[in-house]
Amino acid sequence: MRKSRLMAGVMAGIIVASTAACSSGSGGDDGLTFMFRGGPDEKAAYEAAIAKFTEETGVEVKMIVTDADQYATKLQAAVSGNNVPDVFYVEQATLQSYVGSGVLMDITDQVEEQGVDLDNIWEYGVDSYRFDGTLQGTPDGRLYGLPKDVGPFAFGYNKTMLEAAGIPLPDKDVPLTWDEFVAISKQLTTDTDGDGAVDQWGTGLNVQWNLQSMVWSNGGDWTNEDRTEVTVDTPEFAEALQAFADLTNVEGVTPSASDAATLDTYQRWMAGEIGFFPVGPWDVSVYNDLEFDYDLIPWPSLGGEESATWIGSLGIGVSATTSDAENAVKLATYLSTDPDAQQTLVDANIQVPNLKDMAQEWAAAPDAEPANRQEFLDIVEDYGRAMPAAFTYGAEWYDELWVNIQPVLDGKTTAADYLAETQPKMQTLLDESNANAEQAAAGS
Repeated sequence: MRKSRLMAGVMAGIIVASTAACSSGSGGDDGLTFMFRGGPDEKAAYEAAIAKFTEETGVEVKMIVTDADQYATKLQAAVSGNNVPDVFYVEQATLQSYVGSGVLMDITDQVEEQGVDLDNIWEYGVDSYRFDGTLQGTPDGRLYGLPKDVGPFAFGYNKTMLEAAGIPLPDKDVPLTWDEFVAISKQLTTDTDGDGAVDQWGTGLNVQWNLQSMVWSNGGDWTNEDRTEVTVDTPEFAEALQAFADLTNVEGVTPSASDAATLDTYQRWMAGEIGFFPVGPWDVSVYNDLEFDYDLIPWPSLGGEESATWIGSLGIGVSATTSDAENAVKLATYLSTDPDAQQTLVDANIQVPNLKDMAQEWAAAPDAEPANRQEFLDIVEDYGRAMPAAFTYGAEWYDELWVNIQPVLDGKTTAADYLAETQPKMQTLLDESNANAEQAAAGS
Protein backbone atom coordinates (compact mmCIF):
# COMPACT_ATOMS: atom_id res chain seq x y z
CA MET A 1 0.00 0.00 0.00
CA ARG A 2 1.77 2.99 -1.29
CA LYS A 3 -0.46 5.99 -0.91
CA SER A 4 1.57 9.05 -0.18
CA ARG A 5 4.82 10.79 -0.72
CA LEU A 6 6.12 8.66 2.17
CA MET A 7 5.77 5.71 -0.14
CA ALA A 8 6.73 7.49 -3.33
CA GLY A 9 10.28 8.26 -2.30
CA VAL A 10 11.59 4.84 -3.31
CA MET A 11 9.90 4.68 -6.70
CA ALA A 12 12.71 6.02 -8.88
CA GLY A 13 13.87 3.80 -11.67
CA ILE A 14 11.00 1.34 -11.79
CA ILE A 15 9.58 -0.02 -14.99
CA VAL A 16 6.35 1.56 -16.16
CA ALA A 17 4.46 -0.75 -18.46
CA SER A 18 1.73 0.39 -20.82
CA THR A 19 -1.73 -0.95 -20.17
CA ALA A 20 -1.79 -1.82 -23.84
CA ALA A 21 0.23 -4.81 -22.75
CA CYS A 22 -2.66 -6.03 -20.61
CA SER A 23 -4.64 -8.79 -22.18
CA SER A 24 -8.37 -9.19 -21.84
CA GLY A 25 -8.59 -12.43 -19.96
CA SER A 26 -5.41 -13.74 -21.56
CA GLY A 27 -5.13 -16.95 -19.56
CA GLY A 28 -4.95 -20.21 -21.43
CA ASP A 29 -1.97 -20.97 -23.66
CA ASP A 30 -0.67 -17.42 -23.41
CA GLY A 31 -0.42 -17.61 -19.62
CA LEU A 32 -1.72 -15.05 -17.15
CA THR A 33 -1.15 -11.33 -16.75
CA PHE A 34 -0.55 -9.85 -13.31
CA MET A 35 -0.65 -6.08 -12.88
CA PHE A 36 0.66 -4.40 -9.74
CA ARG A 37 2.45 -1.33 -8.49
CA GLY A 38 5.73 -1.09 -6.64
CA GLY A 39 9.39 -0.20 -6.55
CA PRO A 40 12.47 -2.26 -7.33
CA ASP A 41 12.30 -4.31 -4.12
CA GLU A 42 8.71 -5.32 -4.70
CA LYS A 43 9.29 -6.07 -8.38
CA ALA A 44 12.27 -8.31 -7.58
CA ALA A 45 10.32 -10.14 -4.87
CA TYR A 46 7.41 -10.83 -7.20
CA GLU A 47 9.74 -12.04 -9.92
CA ALA A 48 11.11 -14.63 -7.51
CA ALA A 49 7.70 -15.66 -6.17
CA ILE A 50 6.11 -15.94 -9.60
CA ALA A 51 9.06 -17.93 -10.97
CA LYS A 52 8.35 -20.54 -8.32
CA PHE A 53 4.62 -20.47 -9.11
CA THR A 54 5.41 -21.15 -12.76
CA GLU A 55 7.79 -23.94 -11.80
CA GLU A 56 5.12 -25.60 -9.67
CA THR A 57 2.14 -25.12 -11.99
CA GLY A 58 3.57 -24.70 -15.48
CA VAL A 59 1.53 -21.49 -15.83
CA GLU A 60 3.44 -18.58 -17.33
CA VAL A 61 2.77 -15.16 -15.83
CA LYS A 62 3.52 -11.82 -17.47
CA MET A 63 4.08 -9.05 -14.92
CA ILE A 64 2.88 -5.54 -15.67
CA VAL A 65 4.28 -3.10 -13.12
CA THR A 66 3.67 0.62 -12.70
CA ASP A 67 4.46 3.14 -10.00
CA ALA A 68 2.09 4.10 -7.23
CA ASP A 69 0.96 7.40 -8.73
CA GLN A 70 0.07 5.92 -12.12
CA TYR A 71 -1.45 2.60 -11.11
CA ALA A 72 -5.08 3.63 -10.65
CA THR A 73 -5.11 5.54 -13.94
CA LYS A 74 -3.44 2.69 -15.83
CA LEU A 75 -5.81 0.10 -14.39
CA GLN A 76 -8.88 2.21 -15.15
CA ALA A 77 -7.67 2.63 -18.73
CA ALA A 78 -7.33 -1.14 -18.97
CA VAL A 79 -10.85 -1.60 -17.64
CA SER A 80 -12.27 0.99 -20.03
CA GLY A 81 -10.48 -0.64 -22.95
CA ASN A 82 -11.64 -4.17 -22.05
CA ASN A 83 -8.00 -5.11 -21.46
CA VAL A 84 -8.37 -6.15 -17.83
CA PRO A 85 -5.39 -8.16 -16.55
CA ASP A 86 -6.20 -11.61 -15.24
CA VAL A 87 -4.94 -10.80 -11.75
CA PHE A 88 -4.33 -7.32 -10.37
CA TYR A 89 -4.02 -5.15 -7.29
CA VAL A 90 -7.34 -3.73 -6.14
CA GLU A 91 -7.67 -0.87 -3.67
CA GLN A 92 -10.19 -1.07 -0.86
CA ALA A 93 -12.01 2.07 -1.99
CA THR A 94 -12.53 0.78 -5.55
CA LEU A 95 -13.81 -2.68 -4.64
CA GLN A 96 -17.50 -1.84 -4.61
CA SER A 97 -17.43 -0.04 -7.95
CA TYR A 98 -15.52 -2.90 -9.58
CA VAL A 99 -17.96 -5.43 -8.16
CA GLY A 100 -20.93 -3.39 -9.36
CA SER A 101 -19.50 -2.98 -12.86
CA GLY A 102 -18.64 -6.65 -13.19
CA VAL A 103 -14.86 -6.22 -13.26
CA LEU A 104 -14.06 -8.40 -10.24
CA MET A 105 -14.81 -12.09 -9.96
CA ASP A 106 -16.50 -13.53 -6.88
CA ILE A 107 -13.80 -15.98 -5.78
CA THR A 108 -15.46 -17.23 -2.58
CA ASP A 109 -16.14 -20.76 -3.76
CA GLN A 110 -12.83 -21.22 -5.58
CA VAL A 111 -10.84 -20.14 -2.52
CA GLU A 112 -12.81 -22.56 -0.36
CA GLU A 113 -12.23 -25.38 -2.85
CA GLN A 114 -8.48 -24.75 -2.65
CA GLY A 115 -8.58 -25.36 1.10
CA VAL A 116 -7.10 -21.98 2.02
CA ASP A 117 -6.99 -21.54 5.80
CA LEU A 118 -8.52 -18.08 6.05
CA ASP A 119 -8.38 -18.30 9.84
CA ASN A 120 -4.59 -18.01 9.62
CA ILE A 121 -4.80 -14.75 7.64
CA TRP A 122 -5.43 -11.41 9.32
CA GLU A 123 -9.19 -10.88 9.58
CA TYR A 124 -8.85 -7.26 8.61
CA GLY A 125 -7.09 -8.25 5.41
CA VAL A 126 -9.63 -10.87 4.39
CA ASP A 127 -12.70 -8.86 5.39
CA SER A 128 -11.48 -5.81 3.49
CA TYR A 129 -12.34 -7.63 0.26
CA ARG A 130 -15.69 -9.02 1.36
CA PHE A 131 -18.87 -7.34 0.17
CA ASP A 132 -22.45 -8.40 0.98
CA GLY A 133 -24.12 -6.14 -1.55
CA THR A 134 -24.61 -3.35 0.98
CA LEU A 135 -21.60 -3.14 3.26
CA GLN A 136 -17.93 -3.83 2.59
CA GLY A 137 -15.63 -5.18 5.28
CA THR A 138 -18.17 -7.47 6.92
CA PRO A 139 -17.27 -11.09 7.77
CA ASP A 140 -20.41 -12.38 6.03
CA GLY A 141 -19.70 -10.84 2.63
CA ARG A 142 -18.60 -12.67 -0.50
CA LEU A 143 -14.89 -12.60 -1.35
CA TYR A 144 -13.88 -10.43 -4.30
CA GLY A 145 -10.17 -10.55 -3.57
CA LEU A 146 -7.55 -11.60 -1.07
CA PRO A 147 -5.14 -9.33 0.78
CA LYS A 148 -1.86 -8.58 -0.89
CA ASP A 149 -0.96 -7.26 2.55
CA VAL A 150 -2.10 -5.43 5.62
CA GLY A 151 -0.39 -2.09 6.18
CA PRO A 152 -0.33 -1.04 9.85
CA PHE A 153 0.79 2.59 10.04
CA ALA A 154 3.13 2.69 13.02
CA PHE A 155 4.91 5.51 14.83
CA GLY A 156 8.70 5.68 14.78
CA TYR A 157 11.34 7.63 16.60
CA ASN A 158 14.99 8.43 15.94
CA LYS A 159 16.64 6.46 18.72
CA THR A 160 20.06 7.95 18.01
CA MET A 161 18.73 11.50 18.33
CA LEU A 162 16.99 10.88 21.66
CA GLU A 163 20.04 9.16 23.11
CA ALA A 164 22.30 12.04 22.03
CA ALA A 165 19.94 14.51 23.74
CA GLY A 166 19.95 12.44 26.95
CA ILE A 167 16.21 11.80 26.70
CA PRO A 168 14.95 8.48 28.12
CA LEU A 169 13.63 6.25 25.36
CA PRO A 170 9.83 5.94 25.20
CA ASP A 171 8.11 2.83 26.53
CA LYS A 172 7.42 0.46 23.66
CA ASP A 173 4.14 -0.66 25.24
CA VAL A 174 2.66 2.52 26.73
CA PRO A 175 1.71 5.45 24.49
CA LEU A 176 3.02 8.88 25.31
CA THR A 177 0.40 11.36 26.41
CA TRP A 178 0.08 14.36 24.13
CA ASP A 179 1.77 16.61 26.67
CA GLU A 180 4.69 14.16 26.97
CA PHE A 181 5.03 13.95 23.21
CA VAL A 182 5.05 17.73 22.79
CA ALA A 183 7.53 18.17 25.66
CA ILE A 184 10.02 15.73 24.13
CA SER A 185 9.52 17.28 20.70
CA LYS A 186 10.38 20.70 22.14
CA GLN A 187 13.60 19.31 23.62
CA LEU A 188 14.56 17.91 20.22
CA THR A 189 13.76 21.06 18.23
CA THR A 190 16.99 23.01 18.10
CA ASP A 191 19.65 24.83 16.11
CA THR A 192 22.42 22.23 16.08
CA ASP A 193 24.98 24.19 14.05
CA GLY A 194 24.52 27.55 15.76
CA ASP A 195 23.59 29.58 12.68
CA GLY A 196 20.36 30.87 14.20
CA ALA A 197 18.04 28.61 12.21
CA VAL A 198 16.33 25.48 13.49
CA ASP A 199 17.74 22.45 11.69
CA GLN A 200 16.49 19.64 13.95
CA TRP A 201 12.80 19.18 14.62
CA GLY A 202 10.80 17.18 17.11
CA THR A 203 8.40 15.86 14.52
CA GLY A 204 7.11 16.44 11.00
CA LEU A 205 3.65 14.97 10.50
CA ASN A 206 1.43 15.17 7.41
CA VAL A 207 -2.19 16.06 8.07
CA GLN A 208 -3.67 13.70 5.48
CA TRP A 209 -1.97 10.62 6.91
CA ASN A 210 -1.54 11.50 10.59
CA LEU A 211 -4.67 13.37 11.69
CA GLN A 212 -6.55 10.06 11.96
CA SER A 213 -4.59 8.97 15.02
CA MET A 214 -5.25 12.23 16.82
CA VAL A 215 -8.96 12.32 16.01
CA TRP A 216 -9.59 8.70 17.01
CA SER A 217 -7.55 8.86 20.22
CA ASN A 218 -9.55 11.96 21.14
CA GLY A 219 -12.91 10.24 20.69
CA GLY A 220 -13.80 11.72 17.29
CA ASP A 221 -14.47 10.14 13.91
CA TRP A 222 -15.29 10.97 10.30
CA THR A 223 -18.69 9.25 10.09
CA ASN A 224 -21.23 7.39 12.14
CA GLU A 225 -21.04 3.60 12.32
CA ASP A 226 -23.08 2.83 9.20
CA ARG A 227 -21.19 5.47 7.15
CA THR A 228 -24.24 7.57 6.37
CA GLU A 229 -23.50 10.76 8.34
CA VAL A 230 -20.34 12.87 8.37
CA THR A 231 -19.28 13.71 11.93
CA VAL A 232 -16.27 16.02 11.62
CA ASP A 233 -18.00 19.09 13.08
CA THR A 234 -17.60 18.01 16.71
CA PRO A 235 -15.53 19.33 19.63
CA GLU A 236 -13.42 16.16 19.66
CA PHE A 237 -12.53 16.43 15.99
CA ALA A 238 -11.91 20.17 16.17
CA GLU A 239 -9.63 19.78 19.18
CA ALA A 240 -7.57 17.19 17.31
CA LEU A 241 -7.21 19.29 14.15
CA GLN A 242 -6.35 22.37 16.20
CA ALA A 243 -3.72 20.44 18.14
CA PHE A 244 -2.21 19.30 14.85
CA ALA A 245 -1.97 22.88 13.57
CA ASP A 246 -0.59 24.05 16.91
CA LEU A 247 2.41 21.73 16.55
CA THR A 248 3.67 24.28 14.02
CA ASN A 249 2.07 27.56 15.01
CA VAL A 250 2.12 27.36 18.82
CA GLU A 251 4.54 24.66 19.89
CA GLY A 252 7.04 25.25 17.06
CA VAL A 253 8.13 21.60 16.92
CA THR A 254 7.46 20.84 13.26
CA PRO A 255 8.57 22.60 10.06
CA SER A 256 6.21 25.19 8.63
CA ALA A 257 4.89 25.01 5.08
CA SER A 258 7.74 27.25 3.93
CA ASP A 259 10.30 25.10 5.74
CA ALA A 260 8.84 21.98 4.17
CA ALA A 261 8.96 23.59 0.73
CA THR A 262 12.73 23.80 1.08
CA LEU A 263 13.04 20.18 2.21
CA ASP A 264 9.98 18.09 2.97
CA THR A 265 9.63 16.26 6.27
CA TYR A 266 10.10 12.82 4.72
CA GLN A 267 13.52 13.86 3.44
CA ARG A 268 14.33 15.53 6.76
CA TRP A 269 13.49 12.29 8.59
CA MET A 270 15.69 10.36 6.18
CA ALA A 271 18.50 12.82 6.86
CA GLY A 272 18.22 12.32 10.62
CA GLU A 273 16.75 15.78 11.27
CA ILE A 274 13.39 14.71 12.78
CA GLY A 275 12.72 12.92 16.05
CA PHE A 276 9.28 11.32 15.56
CA PHE A 277 7.87 10.15 12.24
CA PRO A 278 5.42 7.52 10.93
CA VAL A 279 6.69 4.16 9.70
CA GLY A 280 4.82 1.73 7.47
CA PRO A 281 6.00 -1.79 6.61
CA TRP A 282 6.67 -0.55 3.07
CA ASP A 283 9.25 1.88 4.50
CA VAL A 284 11.36 -0.69 6.32
CA SER A 285 13.60 -1.73 3.43
CA VAL A 286 14.69 1.91 3.07
CA TYR A 287 14.68 2.95 6.73
CA ASN A 288 16.85 0.01 7.78
CA ASP A 289 19.68 1.48 5.69
CA LEU A 290 19.55 4.95 7.25
CA GLU A 291 22.53 6.25 9.20
CA PHE A 292 20.71 6.32 12.53
CA ASP A 293 18.89 3.79 14.68
CA TYR A 294 15.12 3.97 14.83
CA ASP A 295 12.37 1.95 16.48
CA LEU A 296 8.60 1.80 16.86
CA ILE A 297 6.30 2.90 19.69
CA PRO A 298 2.52 3.32 20.03
CA TRP A 299 1.06 6.53 18.63
CA PRO A 300 0.78 9.34 21.20
CA SER A 301 -2.70 9.63 22.65
CA LEU A 302 -4.37 13.02 22.47
CA GLY A 303 -7.40 12.31 24.60
CA GLY A 304 -6.36 9.72 27.14
CA GLU A 305 -4.43 6.49 27.50
CA GLU A 306 -5.51 4.72 24.30
CA SER A 307 -3.46 4.85 21.11
CA ALA A 308 -5.01 4.85 17.63
CA THR A 309 -3.88 4.62 14.04
CA TRP A 310 -4.97 3.19 10.71
CA ILE A 311 -4.37 -0.01 8.83
CA GLY A 312 -4.24 0.07 5.07
CA SER A 313 -4.37 -2.83 2.67
CA LEU A 314 -4.10 -3.69 -0.97
CA GLY A 315 -5.97 -6.63 -2.39
CA ILE A 316 -5.31 -9.07 -5.19
CA GLY A 317 -8.36 -9.53 -7.39
CA VAL A 318 -9.24 -11.72 -10.36
CA SER A 319 -10.83 -10.40 -13.53
CA ALA A 320 -14.39 -11.55 -14.13
CA THR A 321 -13.49 -11.89 -17.83
CA THR A 322 -10.37 -14.02 -17.50
CA SER A 323 -10.36 -17.05 -19.77
CA ASP A 324 -8.48 -19.09 -17.18
CA ALA A 325 -10.32 -18.51 -13.92
CA GLU A 326 -8.92 -21.61 -12.25
CA ASN A 327 -5.29 -20.62 -12.64
CA ALA A 328 -5.98 -16.94 -12.05
CA VAL A 329 -7.51 -17.74 -8.66
CA LYS A 330 -4.59 -20.08 -7.95
CA LEU A 331 -2.17 -17.23 -8.64
CA ALA A 332 -4.09 -14.81 -6.40
CA THR A 333 -4.26 -17.29 -3.52
CA TYR A 334 -0.61 -18.25 -4.01
CA LEU A 335 0.61 -14.65 -3.76
CA SER A 336 -1.61 -13.94 -0.76
CA THR A 337 -1.37 -17.13 1.27
CA ASP A 338 1.45 -19.45 0.17
CA PRO A 339 4.17 -19.57 2.88
CA ASP A 340 7.04 -19.57 0.36
CA ALA A 341 5.61 -16.64 -1.58
CA GLN A 342 4.98 -14.74 1.65
CA GLN A 343 8.53 -15.41 2.82
CA THR A 344 9.90 -13.97 -0.42
CA LEU A 345 7.90 -10.76 0.02
CA VAL A 346 8.69 -10.50 3.73
CA ASP A 347 12.42 -11.02 3.13
CA ALA A 348 12.31 -7.99 0.83
CA ASN A 349 11.20 -5.91 3.87
CA ILE A 350 8.12 -4.58 2.10
CA GLN A 351 5.28 -6.04 4.17
CA VAL A 352 4.07 -7.77 7.28
CA PRO A 353 3.39 -11.49 6.72
CA ASN A 354 -0.24 -12.20 5.84
CA LEU A 355 -0.05 -15.48 7.73
CA LYS A 356 -0.53 -15.03 11.47
CA ASP A 357 1.84 -17.80 12.55
CA MET A 358 4.58 -16.55 10.23
CA ALA A 359 4.03 -12.99 11.47
CA GLN A 360 4.53 -13.98 15.10
CA GLU A 361 7.88 -15.60 14.28
CA TRP A 362 8.85 -12.59 12.17
CA ALA A 363 8.09 -10.14 14.98
CA ALA A 364 9.98 -12.17 17.57
CA ALA A 365 13.14 -12.66 15.48
CA PRO A 366 16.24 -11.71 17.52
CA ASP A 367 17.68 -9.75 14.60
CA ALA A 368 14.46 -7.87 13.85
CA GLU A 369 14.80 -4.41 12.30
CA PRO A 370 13.22 -2.34 13.64
CA ALA A 371 13.55 -4.16 16.95
CA ASN A 372 9.94 -3.60 18.00
CA ARG A 373 8.29 -5.19 14.97
CA GLN A 374 5.62 -6.36 17.39
CA GLU A 375 4.13 -2.88 17.19
CA PHE A 376 3.02 -3.60 13.63
CA LEU A 377 1.15 -6.69 14.85
CA ASP A 378 -0.35 -4.85 17.82
CA ILE A 379 -1.87 -2.37 15.39
CA VAL A 380 -3.35 -5.14 13.24
CA GLU A 381 -4.62 -7.16 16.20
CA ASP A 382 -5.60 -4.42 18.62
CA TYR A 383 -5.87 -0.72 17.97
CA GLY A 384 -5.69 -0.16 14.21
CA ARG A 385 -8.72 0.96 12.19
CA ALA A 386 -9.65 1.17 8.54
CA MET A 387 -9.10 4.53 6.88
CA PRO A 388 -12.35 6.55 6.87
CA ALA A 389 -13.00 6.09 3.13
CA ALA A 390 -11.70 2.53 2.83
CA PHE A 391 -15.16 0.95 2.73
CA THR A 392 -17.29 3.65 1.11
CA TYR A 393 -18.20 3.87 -2.56
CA GLY A 394 -15.40 6.21 -3.55
CA ALA A 395 -13.45 8.71 -1.47
CA GLU A 396 -14.56 12.10 -2.81
CA TRP A 397 -16.44 12.92 0.38
CA TYR A 398 -13.33 12.22 2.45
CA ASP A 399 -10.97 14.05 0.11
CA GLU A 400 -13.06 17.19 0.51
CA LEU A 401 -11.70 17.68 4.03
CA TRP A 402 -8.21 18.34 2.70
CA VAL A 403 -9.08 20.67 -0.18
CA ASN A 404 -9.02 23.98 1.71
CA ILE A 405 -7.37 22.94 4.99
CA GLN A 406 -4.13 24.92 4.55
CA PRO A 407 -5.37 28.12 6.29
CA VAL A 408 -5.98 26.02 9.41
CA LEU A 409 -2.46 24.60 9.24
CA ASP A 410 -1.09 28.13 8.75
CA GLY A 411 -2.95 29.44 11.80
CA LYS A 412 -5.21 31.77 9.79
CA THR A 413 -8.48 29.88 10.41
CA THR A 414 -9.57 27.94 13.49
CA ALA A 415 -10.23 24.25 13.16
CA ALA A 416 -13.76 24.65 14.52
CA ASP A 417 -14.72 27.27 11.93
CA TYR A 418 -13.26 25.25 9.09
CA LEU A 419 -15.01 22.03 10.10
CA ALA A 420 -18.37 23.75 10.47
CA GLU A 421 -18.00 25.07 6.93
CA THR A 422 -16.71 21.81 5.46
CA GLN A 423 -18.99 19.21 7.01
CA PRO A 424 -22.05 20.06 4.82
CA LYS A 425 -19.92 19.75 1.67
CA MET A 426 -18.63 16.38 2.83
CA GLN A 427 -22.16 15.24 3.69
CA THR A 428 -23.42 16.07 0.20
CA LEU A 429 -20.63 14.02 -1.35
CA LEU A 430 -21.19 11.12 1.05
CA ASP A 431 -24.90 11.12 0.20
CA GLU A 432 -23.97 10.93 -3.48
CA SER A 433 -21.52 8.13 -2.74
CA ASN A 434 -24.15 6.08 -0.93
CA ALA A 435 -26.70 6.71 -3.68
CA ASN A 436 -24.20 5.49 -6.26
CA ALA A 437 -23.54 2.42 -4.16
CA GLU A 438 -27.26 1.62 -4.04
CA GLN A 439 -27.57 2.03 -7.81
CA ALA A 440 -24.56 -0.19 -8.41
CA ALA A 441 -25.93 -2.87 -6.08
CA ALA A 442 -29.32 -2.77 -7.80
CA GLY A 443 -27.71 -3.15 -11.22
CA SER A 444 -25.29 -5.94 -10.34
